[in-house]
Amino acid sequence: MDVQRAKEIAASPVMAHVTCNGAQVYIKAVNEQDGTANIYHLEQPEVQQEVPVHSLEEQ
Repeated sequence: MDVQRAKEIAASPVMAHVTCNGAQVYIKAVNEQDGTANIYHLEQPEVQQEVPVHSLEEQ
């Protein structure tokens, strides 16, 4: 995924189907300069991670 699309998904009120390493995730925020996104897995919302945007896939 590219940074612009990740930003669009993060700003949208509609939940998009995004995965990271095969698990469905929610994009909380995108750091455009670093090319990273703050995400959490839907099964574990209390565990947040920062991952490279390119590791996210939109289904």
